[in-house]
Amino acid sequence: MKLATLINQLADEDTSALKTLSLVVDWIRPQRSETVHNAVDRMKQLEAALTENLDVHLAVSGRLQEWLDQAQFFQLLSGLGLYSRRGFLKEIGERLYERINPAPKDRNNVKNVLFVVFHRKDDAEWIHRIPDEALIRLLTTLWHFSPSALERTRNRIYSQMLNALEMMSIWVAAEELEPNILRLNPKIIDRESAFVALQREIAALVQSWGHALQEKESVELDDAHARVLIEQCREEIDRLQRKSVTAGSTMALTHLLERLHQTLDRIEHLLDILDPADPVKRLNRSVELFKTLVQASAERHGVRALWRANLRLMSRSVTENASDHGEHYIAGSRKEYLAMLASGAGGGFIIAFMALIKIQILQLDLTKGWETLWVSLNYGIGFMIIHMLHCTVATKQPAMTAASIAEKVEQGEQGRANARKLAELLVRVGRTQFVAIMGNVAVALSVAFAVGSLYSHVQGVPLISTERYDYMLTGIHPWQSLALMYAAIAGVWLFFSGLVAGYFDNRAAYLNLAERLEQHPLLRPLMPPETRARFGAYVAEHYGALMSNFVFGVLLGVTGYIGYLLALPIDIRHVAFSSADVGYAMTVFIPGASDFALFTLFALLIGGVNLIVSFTLALNVALRARNTRISSFPKLIKAWFQVVAENPMALIYPPRDPLPEPDDLKEAQPDSPQTKAENKEQRQKALQK
Repeated sequence: MKLATLINQLADEDTSALKTLSLVVDWIRPQRSETVHNAVDRMKQLEAALTENLDVHLAVSGRLQEWLDQAQFFQLLSGLGLYSRRGFLKEIGERLYERINPAPKDRNNVKNVLFVVFHRKDDAEWIHRIPDEALIRLLTTLWHFSPSALERTRNRIYSQMLNALEMMSIWVAAEELEPNILRLNPKIIDRESAFVALQREIAALVQSWGHALQEKESVELDDAHARVLIEQCREEIDRLQRKSVTAGSTMALTHLLERLHQTLDRIEHLLDILDPADPVKRLNRSVELFKTLVQASAERHGVRALWRANLRLMSRSVTENASDHGEHYIAGSRKEYLAMLASGAGGGFIIAFMALIKIQILQLDLTKGWETLWVSLNYGIGFMIIHMLHCTVATKQPAMTAASIAEKVEQGEQGRANARKLAELLVRVGRTQFVAIMGNVAVALSVAFAVGSLYSHVQGVPLISTERYDYMLTGIHPWQSLALMYAAIAGVWLFFSGLVAGYFDNRAAYLNLAERLEQHPLLRPLMPPETRARFGAYVAEHYGALMSNFVFGVLLGVTGYIGYLLALPIDIRHVAFSSADVGYAMTVFIPGASDFALFTLFALLIGGVNLIVSFTLALNVALRARNTRISSFPKLIKAWFQVVAENPMALIYPPRDPLPEPDDLKEAQPDSPQTKAENKEQRQKALQK
């Protein structure tokens, strides 16, 4: 559209205020092949044209003034850009219905007008890149009011901002009585919280500022105390978020705490705009709020943005527990390293017999459905036994350690960590993964070979048939089969099992599962109180891990059946089971050293794909859940190479544990008998709880 055409349309008496704003934005909006500089140039052209055409300028200002005299800003300021109080499911349902059958737009509601004017999905992107000075200059040109009209409009908008400010403070105070918050902090009802104190301070502030606005007097109260209370509210929300990690969280609670953060940010934003002491800050924060509201308006009826934001919250509530448990899967000292090796060896020993059971099931010639059922139970129950015996399935570690790494990345973004520390953590994680896999693979392969050889010696026939031998070795060959693709599918299930672990750990804490089982009416006649307490504590502590292992086993078992039903090449390959298969296959035809090493390498290659896929997915979700990212990969890689260069052996074996400092030695003195008794009593009380 040409500038002359725009001016003619703006000069038309039938053009409404809404149409005027739409025409201006459509004129400024950059096209696909243009940059923001083109938009800024058109803004300058429009300003010059309005200045030259006084009649058009007065007509535009007059209709905008008339519209502002009726415009309502309350819903815009107190609702747009904040999570809905109606909850996620109801909100997404209403958005879907709004897209199918949109409601009529109230032209006096600025929230609706903003949605109509900035109707393109990319409006939020280019409006954020417009310089503040250019945007202020254009708005000043459009709103070319007389001093009296300008003061009237400003007072009216300020009055609605005060109303929104007071209403949001009431919402914040009311949120503390939500059952989810009372569960986390029951003492909040016995004292005046920062939320209630903030509401009272905002009410007094609004009354003082409103009176000064009407009477044209100087403001008697400042907002210094209100800002202190806002920070106290944020600290209380942070405490509730930390408490939810151990006490359990829900989607509703995560949604609520995030909404409180957003509301406090909006309250502080309005205080900055209303602050009479700093005109420059008022202007800058006003433009910032305008751009934020444009972005929120562009996402107002979009389901994708809402789903993405709530998925991040849900991922955070799940990965918090994974992060808490992930530290146990990172060996720092040599003692922890050797313990992980022993744990991996124990897991490999059990997996060798799980693979044997699977071979026997497959040789029973059952129907596909029954075969899948028994194989799935073999996997699921076997993985649960591995965990209950304190052994390790190496490939399940990345889903847990990724959350811990994401936590360190988030701390690094806040200045509490650096690339060096993160690189050292990655070295420890890689070293732990290496030793766990070596324990799994070496023992599973060795035990399988020993069992298969013993069976052949006693029975006089191989444990597996020649057809099964060909199938097993071809199945792990990277270019004679789809082994690596199947390994990637297993990696996806490993990642998913990590989410399952976080979810059920969270549920155990939220439901207070230990006390529920301790007081369960069906368990009372079967177990004495001490046994029930230990049973409840064990189940609550290991609920997520047990469910994760069982679900992972079932997923491994049913994947091949899904491929069979869909007639698609879908199956799984897991490093420990592939190693056991190599061991059993080698007892049929004992190969040379080169063939043995080659097929062992193929099994390790499957393990590499298992780890890479599961770790990449888990780290991506954990980073998104914390709304952070690794800011500088080159810097991290450089730090990693520096750590490795200082001690290359640290990649596979931990350095010697440092000697404790004198202060540490002093703190590490043996406890007195009285202290030991007190610690024992505290542990017993904690166990009963």
